[in-house]
Amino acid sequence: METIEIKDIEQIRAAARQFVQLIGDHHVFAFYGTMGAGKTTFIKAVCEELGVEDVITSPTFAIVNEYSANGQSIYHFDFYRIKKLEEVYDMGYEDYFYSGALCFIEWPELVESLLPSDAVSVTISEQTDGTRQVKVEI
Repeated sequence: METIEIKDIEQIRAAARQFVQLIGDHHVFAFYGTMGAGKTTFIKAVCEELGVEDVITSPTFAIVNEYSANGQSIYHFDFYRIKKLEEVYDMGYEDYFYSGALCFIEWPELVESLLPSDAVSVTISEQTDGTRQVKVEI
């Protein structure tokens, strides 16, 4: 397990750079953390570090946003509003999860049974001093 510390928002790009170095051959990343822990903010920084030039927003209402960086697709999911797994089946999740594209998933607890066995668990937690800790289980 790798741990990345984020002392303040000014350090988020450096933390994202560290995360990108850990990606390797992995494609699906499940981001765990409480509401407000910084999942979306961190994923945005990671996408920027990967070269996404589009405006990066939370996919809370769209469920999935697609970005492109250097000819590579990146999918950013937010399953917070999912009420039942049938919604995820209907959106064709396997076309995304098994595409070979990078998939960053917020609120994966709601779809854990559908995640590929090699999905990387990423837990973001706020510490008592306000810093964030990103634990990457590769």
